[in-house]
Amino acid sequence: MLKKKITKLLVGTNNRGKLKEIRDLLPKKLEIYSPSDFKMKSPTENGQTFEENSLIKAKYFSKKTQMTCLADDSGLEVDLLNGDPGIFSARWGGKGGDFKKAMDRVYKELDKKDKNWRNKKVKARFVCVLTIYQLNKIIINSVGKIEGSISPSMKGRFGFGYDPIFIPFGKTITFGEMKPFNKYKIDHRYKAFKKIKRFF
Repeated sequence: MLKKKITKLLVGTNNRGKLKEIRDLLPKKLEIYSPSDFKMKSPTENGQTFEENSLIKAKYFSKKTQMTCLADDSGLEVDLLNGDPGIFSARWGGKGGDFKKAMDRVYKELDKKDKNWRNKKVKARFVCVLTIYQLNKIIINSVGKIEGSISPSMKGRFGFGYDPIFIPFGKTITFGEMKPFNKYKIDHRYKAFKKIKRFF
């Protein structure tokens, strides 16, 4: 357990949308850095789980900068696709991380499984694992999930990633249609963050 609260933090992501959401969840008084401040590229994510990939990033950036690092690994799991894209969520967008391309692929794969899927509720979830790594050890590893379904079409201009095709249970609109403030109060990243906020 940490003896004192974290006041300076490296958020281990080069994804601007993810960085903005994590910044918005963190206390305003915190001194926050990102890998781009150090001109660092992200490490190869060769883990088999969200937990492993989150740790790979947190450890890599922490060791490179000698700073406390908070890293996130997250993705979309679609039941009809046997949990895909899962840990490969970003990679489904190709080298450039094009999420329009990634969402098109989700639709193509669903069409292959069931041509009539749009008339059914295809269950899916967003998963987020946050890892804080400091001084060569894991401080905490936290998991957050939100259940929902796949929207029959892409909707909304807010958020990032797969937000335009995910409808959380209990809602009638996608994450992409939700104002960020409303999304942040219920999503997977917020649920994971609630478990670690005592460190700040």
